[in-house]
This record gives sequence, C-alpha cells and structure tokens, in this order.
Amino acid sequence: MIESLANAVGLEASNPQFWLPLLFLALLVVVVLAGMLLDGFDLGVGSLSLVAPEKLQPRMLSLLNPWRDANEYWLLLALTLFACAFPNAWGAILSELYLPLMGLGLGVMLRMASYELRLRSPDTLQHFWLVAFGVGSLITAFVHGVLLAKIVSGFATGVGYFWFAVFMGCCAMAGYMLLGASWLIMREAGELRARAVRWASRSIRWFAAGVIGASVVLALANPGILLKWSEGINRWWLLMLWAGVLASFISIEICLQRMINSSYRTTALPFVLTVFVLIVVLSGLVYSFFPFLVLDELTVWDGAASQAVLWNLIAILSVCLPVLVLFNVRVYWGMVGLSKPPLPPRFKG
Repeated sequence: MIESLANAVGLEASNPQFWLPLLFLALLVVVVLAGMLLDGFDLGVGSLSLVAPEKLQPRMLSLLNPWRDANEYWLLLALTLFACAFPNAWGAILSELYLPLMGLGLGVMLRMASYELRLRSPDTLQHFWLVAFGVGSLITAFVHGVLLAKIVSGFATGVGYFWFAVFMGCCAMAGYMLLGASWLIMREAGELRARAVRWASRSIRWFAAGVIGASVVLALANPGILLKWSEGINRWWLLMLWAGVLASFISIEICLQRMINSSYRTTALPFVLTVFVLIVVLSGLVYSFFPFLVLDELTVWDGAASQAVLWNLIAILSVCLPVLVLFNVRVYWGMVGLSKPPLPPRFKG
C-alpha cells in the first residue's frame, strides 16, 4: 500500500519528501484525538453543570480541577502544528471555517475566563461564573459539531446544509454530554452518579443520530468517498466496523437501563465504549479524506511545508515531545476510576 501510494505521487517511499508529511499528519490526528477525548469529558461535565442541581455543581467542577490546565492547550497545539506543518493548506481550509472558528474561540475564552474567575470571586458571584462556564462549554461543543458538518459536506452552502450544521451541533453537544456523564458514572457515587446515568440515557440516541447523519452526508455529498468505502475497502471490514459501533451503542443503552432498574453501581463500560465510538468516527473521517487535506484539490504533500521546515520541526519535537508525553501521563494518570476524596492532614497535639 505504501509503495503504491508513493508511486501515485511520483516519489520513493524512502524519500523524506514522501514520509515526512505523513508523519506530521499522523501526529496531527493523534493531537486532535487527544483533544477530542481529554477535553471532551471536560466539555461534557461543563455542559451538564447547567442542568445539575445547584448543590452538585461545585462538586462537578472540582472534579475537573486537576485537568483543566492540561485540557486547555490541545486546541492550541493542534492549530499550531497544522499551521507549521501544512501552511499551504492553512488558508484554503480556514477561510471556509472562519465563522465557526470565531465561535470556537469565543467558547474557549468564556470557559477559561469563567473557570478562573469563579475560583477568585466572592460567594455571591460564583454561581454566575459557574453558569458562564457551562454556557462556554455548550458553545464549544456545538461549534465542534458545526465544524464537522462543514467538513463532511465539503464546505457546501445552502439552507439544507445550514440546518444540517445545526443538527450536527446539537448531536455534538449530546456526544460530549454522554462522554462527560459516563465519566461521572465511573468517578462518582451517590446522587451525582444517579443523575449522570439519566443524563447519559437522554444523550446517547442524539449522539447515535449524529454519527449516522455525518456518515450519510459524507457519502452522499462526496461520490469519491462513497466509492472508496464501497469499493476500496473489504466489505467484511466495513460490516465489522458498523457492527462494532452498533454493538457499542446497544451495550451502553443496556448498561444504563440496567443501572436505572437495578443499582447505580460503578462501571467504566459506558465511558470506554463512548471513547471507542469517538475513535472510530475520527478514524473513518481520516480514512475518507486521505490523502487529501482539501478533498480532490489539495493533498497532504501539496499542503506540507518544505523539507527544511519539517526537519526543523522534527528537531523541536524531539526535545518537546518527551516532556509533553511525561507531563500528560503524570497529569491524566488519575482521571479513571472512582474518585477518592483526600484525607485530612494529621496534626500532632
């Protein structure tokens, strides 16, 4: 496969001009996936805080506290990596996404500012900033869905595509709420877990509708992608992929209903299966577009920077990447499993 791809672009597979852009594309996908998952449960919990009882809201935000600072840089890291490694595609893609990216910046800024200001405000203003954090989370999640809608529709315009973008925005909010609620089910006990089960059961079908809607529009709006999925991949693999996604949704639904009807026990199954579905969605999107950055117009190699720039980025990443990996392993080590409150210090009498 690698050899045939190299021959198609007229390069040797061992030529850095061929594999360097692929390396940075793979790194970009990993960063986007990390942001979608690690910042995703943050978005979900923040959005759900708007519908939670006031007495539970401080606890929900305190659960996010260890990872808030780490979650904030994934978007910036992805945009920086994309701008540096693929500068020739920057203008072509971002010019089509100007308004959604403005909304994304608004949501991210509102979340960052309101979270920090809440920690430093008097009691009378803390609820205001908590609501602002939830609104910022909703805006950010909604814009993620709009960005996905624009990409899968090939940046098409019109009334129908506008309402499709609105629909995908709502489904993205539901997807992040499902991720956040399933994370709370795994992390918390008592009333918060019981409410998280209800929130998850109300979100899952909207999320499933969004996955199906994005897949249908992606195939119907782009004949080349439909041909790629129908002819370019083994149909058994395709059936297994959709069977896995369907089985995941059914398993989450059964698990949630069983918890509602029997006992609100600790389980990581809904969270793990939601993560699996999100990984499949992103992987399917990458497979559909590869090797293009702008479908049928700009390939990975057309959009990539020069070899000198990419080698300089390799040198920078060789220093920064180990630090980033160690930092994130250390920070996110305790994000799974049941949350245990810290023990009060012992004072000697």
